[in-house]
Amino acid sequence: MKTNEFNYDLPHELIAYYPLKDRTQSKLLVLNREKNSIKHKNFFDLPNCLESGDLLVLNDTKVIPARLIGNSESRYDIEVLLTKRISDKKWQALLKKPKEGLNIDFGNGVSGSLEKGEENSWIIGFNQEVDTFLSSVGNMPLPPYIERSAEELDKERYQTVYAKSEGAIAAPTAGLHFSEQLLTEISERGIQIERVTLHVGIGTFRPVKSENIEDHEMHSEYIEISNKTADAINSAKKDGRRVVAVGTTVVRALESIKSDDELMSSFSGYTDIFIVPPYKFRFVDVLITNFHMPRSTLLMLVSAFAGKDLILKAYEEAKKSGYRFLSYGDAMFIY
Repeated sequence: MKTNEFNYDLPHELIAYYPLKDRTQSKLLVLNREKNSIKHKNFFDLPNCLESGDLLVLNDTKVIPARLIGNSESRYDIEVLLTKRISDKKWQALLKKPKEGLNIDFGNGVSGSLEKGEENSWIIGFNQEVDTFLSSVGNMPLPPYIERSAEELDKERYQTVYAKSEGAIAAPTAGLHFSEQLLTEISERGIQIERVTLHVGIGTFRPVKSENIEDHEMHSEYIEISNKTADAINSAKKDGRRVVAVGTTVVRALESIKSDDELMSSFSGYTDIFIVPPYKFRFVDVLITNFHMPRSTLLMLVSAFAGKDLILKAYEEAKKSGYRFLSYGDAMFIY
């Protein structure tokens, strides 16, 4: 399949650069795969889209303030994005014009030195354990397309209300629309809520650059699925109840489990699953997701779930209706 098949025109003015004041006020495009129909709602209408007995699965990863700004003897305002933990004092990192042995001062007594890693990667070694200073020195790692520096509000809003397990460098954005009150209402309607963990990595920012999607090298991300969540999913599937994935990250976590008997099992480790059309989904029946970048692996995943033509049709409808796109944008409910 060609990457250009997953391209579309995204007007600059439709990108959401800031979150709405109220998380639940986002628009919700409801897409029926069987009827090829589209309805327009708001996210606070989500409980009416769900059914008693549904199993709602959340990603409880927590975004760390992984963007650092420092200076060296010859350069100022060096921006460093931590991408993967190597040890307590070492992380893989991205930065412009890296140089072996470059020493960077981040203030507050924090400094680091660059060294080459494997496969053209770069590693920064700090003079103290990273966990001790990130909250005071780091900034929230907003995606590049937001085109602004992180502000105080992003510490709360670029984080789900149920974030718990630290390790992501990007938010599981479908979850940003939930409030505590909305989750309570969903639970009171007889909808079970369970959690998985997938620490979203740098690959979520990157469009696919290869001409053929088969040539794209998928990034690896850490996932955890507990026995409790696995048992809940198996019970739901056995009973014919719907498993509702909140976000593509939940889809990737669940669909990564390899099983000869088609049962979910607990797991902790890394996944590099790349879901593209055609794909047979084993565990996910309904998907809640945001509107994604052109040529992205996320757009390919939702196209595998609902069909490329139907997704692109829905995207065009969303554009005409003034939906807000990407991380701080509006959402879809696909069933």
